[in-house]
Amino acid sequence: MTKGYSLQEDLKLLINNPKYSDIEILCEDEKKLYGCKVILAARSEIFDRELYNGMKESNEKQISFPKINSSGMMVILEYTYTGSVKEESLTKDNIIEAFYAADYFQLLDLQELIIKIVKEKKNTENYSPELLSKVAEIIPLKEDNILLNLLVEIVANIQINTIEFGRLSIPGLRYLLSCTYKKETPFVTLEYEVFRYSVILVAKQVSNDAYRTLMERVPTLERIKDSIQIEKKSITDHQKVVKEMEPLIKFIDFSQIKGNILADIIEPLEIVPTEIIINAYRQKARSNKSDSNGVRGIQYVWDESACGSKLIIEDNGKVVSAKNDCIGFQNVRAKIAFENKGMFEWDVIIEKSCSYTWIGVCASENLNYEVFAGSQSTGWVIGSGGHSYNSGNWLNYCSIFGDGAKITVHLDMNKRTCAFTVNGTKYPEVSKWDNLSSKLYPVVALTPPGRLRIQPHQKI
Repeated sequence: MTKGYSLQEDLKLLINNPKYSDIEILCEDEKKLYGCKVILAARSEIFDRELYNGMKESNEKQISFPKINSSGMMVILEYTYTGSVKEESLTKDNIIEAFYAADYFQLLDLQELIIKIVKEKKNTENYSPELLSKVAEIIPLKEDNILLNLLVEIVANIQINTIEFGRLSIPGLRYLLSCTYKKETPFVTLEYEVFRYSVILVAKQVSNDAYRTLMERVPTLERIKDSIQIEKKSITDHQKVVKEMEPLIKFIDFSQIKGNILADIIEPLEIVPTEIIINAYRQKARSNKSDSNGVRGIQYVWDESACGSKLIIEDNGKVVSAKNDCIGFQNVRAKIAFENKGMFEWDVIIEKSCSYTWIGVCASENLNYEVFAGSQSTGWVIGSGGHSYNSGNWLNYCSIFGDGAKITVHLDMNKRTCAFTVNGTKYPEVSKWDNLSSKLYPVVALTPPGRLRIQPHQKI
């Protein structure tokens, strides 16, 4: 492009260009970048102080930032020269460094842009454990750190037992558990799986022998259900495992784990202090029910990032309602995803009915949240008129329901089928739904004045 037509394009030519630079920038990884003093100083108070402070350093040709990585500094240069950053400039390899650098140089708009990109990147979930691990290690762990909190939210909505060992570091796991312990925040992993993942992750770091032994002695829930016999092998490097587990154990809620698993699996390991085990038994004894639903925090909340533009999410994510100017059905899915084997159940309460209310499951791929889920191939719902819908095809399914109705969804991921209970009457699996996806979310569709609440299944 010929110079002079676009200020932004012309300024891009200056980025890290020795020809137009009068200062060398030495970074943490000892890589050298090039900059123009007057532009950097005009765009950042930090650069201004460093470059024009009247001291000897102001006249030197090199400036050093021993805590800023070159990959993060390149993003800073792009932003200071052009006022923006291309989405492709931010990758899983530099996004944490870029955020840290933006914080250091007090570039609030750049920080907000990075947060926006993390939220919108479709594949952020695929590498969020690595990002959380990195940010927990290089950025001060403050409760008001917006990037840290966003990554905790993303990882908390991934089944931890599906994350390969090594992708989530022990500091990252510890911060995740500390932020969600005894708090009413969305979290989807059963507490036993939290313990299992923690102890095996620690053992893998301690030694291969400890890792192999604990893989056998702490089986998956599926294997426990199959009543397997567990050989009580001694744990190599037992005391090292105990020591490394200490920072994690205090953020695991053992009262959420079934009593028989505590007694048969966890207690014999002699990794958890006896007092913690006893307190878990005490809480169960004092409770009205012998076991909780096994998960910390809130498991079922609506997802604002997967929601029609005319829907409102309230009450910490538990309630969705339609705005008065909402025309036609719009959808919202929950944050929790089901992609493993198992039976999953949840309730949807109709606090305010609309012309039709729709409840069911969806796959997120290609689902348009502005268009009725039942007309799409990745939406499977039943309606308050008694019909089921998928891909625009309908059939009679259940009785009519309205204000105050409680609909329980029974999703069997083993057989990939779905059934519903309406006001206490359970109906069979929807016979025509033989195309359910391998990863599904709770979903509802509504119009004004509809108002729906989602909650864990309340067994009577």
